[in-house]
Amino acid sequence: MAMLADIIFAAGNVDAHHGSTLPLKIALIGALGIGAQWLAWKLQRPAIVLMAIAGLIFGPLVGYLMGLPVPNFLHDILQALRLNPQVDFGEVYRPMIGIAVAIILFEGGLNLKFKDLGDAKAPVIRMVLLAGPIAWALGTMAAHYLVGLSWDMAAMVGGLFIVTGPTVIMPLLRQAHLQAKPANILKWEGIVNDPVGALFAVVVFEFVRITQMEASMAMVFGRIAFACILGTVVGIISGIGMAAAFRRGYIPEYLKAPVVLAWVLVIYVIANTLAEETGLLAVTALGMTMANTKFASMVEMRRFKENIAIILVSGVFVMLTATLTPDILKAFVSDWGVIAFVLAMMFLVRPIAVMVSTLFSGVSWKESLLISLIAPRGIVAVAVAGLFAAEMNALGRDDGLIFVPLAFALVFATVLFAGFFIGPLAHMLKLDSGDGDGVLIVGANPWSLGLAKALKELQIKVTVADTNWRRLRGARLEGHNTFYGEVLSENADYSLDHSAFNILIAATPNEAYNALVCVEFAPELGRHRVFQVGAKENDEDDAESIAFTSRGRMLTSRGRSFDAMTRDWWGGWRFRATNLSDEYTLEDLYKDRGDDLDLVLARKPDGTLEFIQPGQELRAQGSTVLSFCPAKDTEGNRGAGAKRGGGGLAGPAAPLPS
Repeated sequence: MAMLADIIFAAGNVDAHHGSTLPLKIALIGALGIGAQWLAWKLQRPAIVLMAIAGLIFGPLVGYLMGLPVPNFLHDILQALRLNPQVDFGEVYRPMIGIAVAIILFEGGLNLKFKDLGDAKAPVIRMVLLAGPIAWALGTMAAHYLVGLSWDMAAMVGGLFIVTGPTVIMPLLRQAHLQAKPANILKWEGIVNDPVGALFAVVVFEFVRITQMEASMAMVFGRIAFACILGTVVGIISGIGMAAAFRRGYIPEYLKAPVVLAWVLVIYVIANTLAEETGLLAVTALGMTMANTKFASMVEMRRFKENIAIILVSGVFVMLTATLTPDILKAFVSDWGVIAFVLAMMFLVRPIAVMVSTLFSGVSWKESLLISLIAPRGIVAVAVAGLFAAEMNALGRDDGLIFVPLAFALVFATVLFAGFFIGPLAHMLKLDSGDGDGVLIVGANPWSLGLAKALKELQIKVTVADTNWRRLRGARLEGHNTFYGEVLSENADYSLDHSAFNILIAATPNEAYNALVCVEFAPELGRHRVFQVGAKENDEDDAESIAFTSRGRMLTSRGRSFDAMTRDWWGGWRFRATNLSDEYTLEDLYKDRGDDLDLVLARKPDGTLEFIQPGQELRAQGSTVLSFCPAKDTEGNRGAGAKRGGGGLAGPAAPLPS
C-alpha cells in the first residue's frame, strides 16, 4: 500500500508543458463530460460509467501512449489532449474541486424534501440513523485491516462510502420496475445519505486536521462540535433568508438562478473562513432548508440543478478519473487488499448494516436483502474523495491520495453489479412489479380523465400527470395516482414513481409536446409502449406532421386528433368496456355502436394489453375491448348482448359516468 501511495504522490508532482493548451483542455473536459451524459441518455446506461471511461481514455491511456516511441507530431497531439488536472490547473485545482463539490452537495440538499418521503419515511430514517453508523464502523475496520490504512484515514473512507448515488439508482429503478416500497427506500436513502456520508468524512477530516496541531482531545472534539453547529446554523439562516428574499420579490426572475449560484459560493467561503471545512456542511444545510421552505421559485431552483450542477458533475468526474495514471491503475489492480475491501463493502458491510437496521421495521427479509445488495456509489463519493485527497496531500498526509482510486474501484464494482443483477434479483425475490399494465397519462382534461376512469374500472393502474394543480382535481377525486409537475424535468426522476407504469399516453392539446414526452420515455419503456394524440386525424402519414420516428404511436383505431376527441366527448361520447366472445363479436359491437366508434385497447385473456393502432386488424375474441363511442339506448343493447353472450359482460356495458 505504501508503494501505491508513493506512485500516486509522484504522479501528482510531474511537470508538463500545458500553458498554451489549457483552454483546449478546459473545452475537452466540458465536451467529454456532457458528451458522456448525452450518450448515457441515448443508451440508457449510468452516466457515471461513461464519464469514468472518458476520463480514463484521455488521462491514463493517453499518458501511457505518450510513453511509447511515437513520432514527434503525434506526441505533441497526445500531449495537447492529455488531461492531468493537478498539473494543468496547478494551485487552482484544490479550490476548484472544493467549489464544485459544494455545489453538488447543495444540489443533494435541495432534493431532500421531507414531505415527499411518504411511506418510506420510517425505513429511510432507520437507514440513516442506524445503518449509516453501522456501515461507517464496519467500513472503517475493512479499510484498516484489508487496505492497510491508518485508523483516521480508514474512518474517512468508511464514512464517505456509506453513500449511494441517487443519479445512478434512478435509471436502475426504472430498468428493474421494482415494487413501490423497496424502490422508494432505495431512492430516498440515496438522496438522504449523499450529504450525510460527505458530512461523516468532513467530521473525520476535521479530527485529523486538528489533531495534527497537537491539541488535546477535549479541544479536538470541542472544535469539531463547534464547526458542525456553526456550519448548520449558517446554512439554515442563509436558506431562510434566500427563501424570504424570493417570496418578497427582492430578486427579479431572470437573476434568481445566478443569485442562488453566487449565494452558495458566498456561504461556502464564509463558513470556511469562520471555521475551516465547515463550508460543505453549510451549503448542504442551505439546500435542505430551501427545499423545505415554501416559496414560489422552486422551479428556478430545479432549473439551476439541471444546468449548472450537471455541468459541474460531468467536469469534476472526468477530471478526477483523469488524475489516475497507468502506474496507479497497475498497482491498484494487483493489490488484493483493495479487491478484498471492495467485496467486503458490497457483501458484508452493507448487508449487515441494512439487515440490522431494518429489523422490526415492517420491511420484509426479501426487501432487506434486495436493498442491502443494491448500493451503487455515485458522483458524491468520487467528488468528495477527490476533494479530501487534495486536502490531505496539502496537510502532508500522502496516504490520503488513495481515496480517488479506491472510490473508483468501489463505484465501478457496485454500479456494474447493480446494473446487471437488480432485475434478475428483484424477479427472483418477487419484488418486481412485473410487466404489468400500469399507464401514465400526461395531460389532465375531460377526455383523458374519462379514459383514466375507464382504465381504472378495468383494474388497470393509472397515474395522471399535469403541470396544473387545478386540472388534476378530477383525477384526485377519482382516486388516481397523480403527479403534479413537469414529467420531462429532473425532478420527475425523483418524485415520479416510474415503477407504477410501463405504458405512456401523452394526451395534451400540444402535439409537439406530446411527441417530446414520447421521445423522452421511449428508450425507457420501448417505442411500442408510448402513445400520443395528434393535431390531425390519423396524422402519422401527413407530410406536415411530426415524423413518426420523432413521436409516439397514434392512439385509438381511428387516430383521432385531440380536438376531435374533445368535441366528441362534449357531444356525449363515452368510454365503454365490452367482453367479446364467439357469440358477441367485434362486428356485433360495430353494428350496435356504429361504424364510427373508436377502439382504444384490448385486454387479452392472459391480462396483457394491446393498444389499437389505425389500420390494425384486431383478433379480439375472448378479450375485453375498450371503445370510445356515442351514447345510445344502452338498456336495449345490453339485453341483446346478453342473449348472444350468455350473460355477464358479453354485450356492451353501461356507459361510464362522465
